[in-house]
Amino acid sequence: MSIAAALVDEIRLVERAPGIDDYRRLRAATGLSPKSEQAARRGLAKTSYGVSLLRRDEVVGMGRIVGDDGCFYFVVDIAVIPELQGRGLGKRIMDALDAWLRANAAPSAHVSLFADGEAKRLYAKYGFAQSDHSVGMFYRV
Repeated sequence: MSIAAALVDEIRLVERAPGIDDYRRLRAATGLSPKSEQAARRGLAKTSYGVSLLRRDEVVGMGRIVGDDGCFYFVVDIAVIPELQGRGLGKRIMDALDAWLRANAAPSAHVSLFADGEAKRLYAKYGFAQSDHSVGMFYRV
């Protein structure tokens, strides 16, 4: 077994969002926009479902679902530390989030996400597609 494969094999997925410090560290390490400690504390408390990837006791990946737990869900914070990217760990995160949505969301629920760069190829495997009638929009406070 290669060293890279051994690294991936020792990573386990746990059903919980990361803590505030790990959340902020992972966002910074993966190029996601920084979040203040206060924002992270408030946001993480509103997680409908979250997962963390652990290598030993270190959080090396994460993903969350937020929303109103009825009509709308938003997939956010899909992140894997750079040295472990490209090894199927993002897929492990998405498999868990997708399974939770299929088991818990109403059939009429609207699930959305913003895809950065080539991540859109991964998300397409779960049925996400660009909308022909809607445009994703946002603003940062």
